[in-house]
Amino acid sequence: MAVLERVRAGRTPSAQGLGLTLALTATVVWSGNFVIARALHDTVPPVQTAFWRWIIALLAVAPFALPQVRRQWPVIRRHLGFLALAALLGVTLFNTLIYQAGQSTSATNMAMIAAASPAMIALFARGGEKLGARRIAGMVIALAGVVTLVGKGSPTAVLRLDFAGGDLWMLAATATFAGYSALLRRRPQGIGGLSFLFMTFALGAAMLAPVHGVSLAVQGGFEPTGGTVGPLLYIGIFSSAVAYFTWNKAIALVGAARAGIVYYLQPVCVALLSFAVLDEAVGGIQVVCMALIVAGVALGAGGRR
Repeated sequence: MAVLERVRAGRTPSAQGLGLTLALTATVVWSGNFVIARALHDTVPPVQTAFWRWIIALLAVAPFALPQVRRQWPVIRRHLGFLALAALLGVTLFNTLIYQAGQSTSATNMAMIAAASPAMIALFARGGEKLGARRIAGMVIALAGVVTLVGKGSPTAVLRLDFAGGDLWMLAATATFAGYSALLRRRPQGIGGLSFLFMTFALGAAMLAPVHGVSLAVQGGFEPTGGTVGPLLYIGIFSSAVAYFTWNKAIALVGAARAGIVYYLQPVCVALLSFAVLDEAVGGIQVVCMALIVAGVALGAGGRR
């Protein structure tokens, strides 16, 4: 951890490479979440999915985080307000809103709206990070690739999308994720990465608990089978504990705007995972669009300006 802090402070080339690698790791893991979480659509209500996701994540990080939490408790106690805001945005609201959006809008619309995340992250982080012409150009190229990919080869297809009520939920989710990512740059000194994860997971799950109780009373529970427990374990351990740790560390190393550009690779990762896991076809247009996204990410994330 001490070496990592020196690398972080120096913004060395090795720090830049490590940060981009960590951002890519989080993006790939979250892409698996979109593919695997489909199994929960008809079996687990959205709020219950979110609640158990964070309970599992909390249990996964607890053995590693609790010693650090005990050592840093005086600092943690002084910054509970900041931690509660980060938990509200990144834990309580973000994924709950995604699961809610999936109940009433198409995957195409969700992907289109999610593509706005990097631009929102750059906007929210604008006060502390300079974008530069190269990074802006990379964002524009990657976004063009995403729009064309989602539009099945037509960049103007977005103008013909039929937006549903769930799109507002997805837009809110995108904004909360961008706010959370920008907020990470202000993490108080003295609160380590594991302590931050544990406290935000715990506070976020606590905020979800009353809503989870209402969901149980109104919608009833779900049957714990392999088809429900398996996906919950994936999104709890990998999409939460692992991905959030690597994403938070990436932002500490390279900044929210640059890490956000890497997030544009998510449609590429989802397409490749769908091809490998679900045997979904990938055509020539998809390959061209994915190449465009990769080129934009390489341009925007590489270098310092």
